Amino acid sequence: MIQKTETDSLLANKRIFLAGASGAIGRQLAPLLIADGWRVVGATRSIEKAPLLREMGVEPVVVDVFDVAALRKVLTDFRPEIVIHQLTDLPYALEASKMTQALVRNARLRDEGTRNLIEAALLAGAKRLIAQSISFIYADGPLPHREEDPFLAETHPVYGGTVLSVESLERQVLKAPLDGIVLRYGLFYGPGTGFDAPIAPGSVQVSAAAKAAQLAITKAVPGIYNVAENDGTVSTEKAIQIIGWDAGWRSGR
Repeated sequence: MIQKTETDSLLANKRIFLAGASGAIGRQLAPLLIADGWRVVGATRSIEKAPLLREMGVEPVVVDVFDVAALRKVLTDFRPEIVIHQLTDLPYALEASKMTQALVRNARLRDEGTRNLIEAALLAGAKRLIAQSISFIYADGPLPHREEDPFLAETHPVYGGTVLSVESLERQVLKAPLDGIVLRYGLFYGPGTGFDAPIAPGSVQVSAAAKAAQLAITKAVPGIYNVAENDGTVSTEKAIQIIGWDAGWRSGR
């Protein structure tokens, strides 16, 4: 847990490495970080997205999380205090024809990509890691689901691979020798997602989801937090009480 003096140290360094900076969450989160006075290096796999990051005030770096050597060099050169993991590889509007392969790619990101990012963060001396997880794979049971509730079975015919990769991501983040924070997001809607309204119970608007990551930088204690709208599906009591999150918050962007 970050004590007051450690929090002061984080604020003094003011360096954040944002993995997935050009994604739907990253585009909402980066301006919040810049407004808070952070120096942000944002990672993208596409050189075409670098101008977008510069417009937001982010220092872009084109790097693939699976290129271990390049990733380590970027982080050790920058030496961030905070690393934020918002990496996903899903099609716009979750296009059904592309989802089968996307789920495979996303699972690799959560497992191998998280491992590479944590190793690079530790080499760079990072103190806190905030990572994106999901809150919509809880097993059937009493509602609303709390953070300690079990996931679907790893043998689930549709989501088994997703469960395994999410478990890997969360385990790696929480066991790493730094302050590990897992944000279990609901299904995204809002700018950049392809959906204008909630698409399933326990959804979350992207700017509110980004706000949770911003708040977690200095207010969260290590652990897991559900981040979804309060429709009776998922309990967000922990995020509300500890980091002061509000599902109704909107950036206006």
